[in-house]
Amino acid sequence: MAQKKAGGSSKNGRDSNSKRLGIKIYNNNYTYKSSIIIKQNGLKINSGKNTFISKNYSIHSLINGVVNYYEKKKKIFIEVKNVYN
Repeated sequence: MAQKKAGGSSKNGRDSNSKRLGIKIYNNNYTYKSSIIIKQNGLKINSGKNTFISKNYSIHSLINGVVNYYEKKKKIFIEVKNVYN
């Protein structure tokens, strides 16, 4: 005979942690140097002037300034404009 009672098993007891993807700084808002503007999986939104893409496709700011989203040839780009120019 078994020495322990049978433990119940659950088929629904797992789920992945959320990745907190999406836009962190919206259009016409101020951003600081090297701050994350958007986190994404793959190149859904492209990098424009004064921004760069990291290994995990996050887009960061290269300067302090105002974020601007624009569309060019059916692709969305992000740029950061210097406030003082």
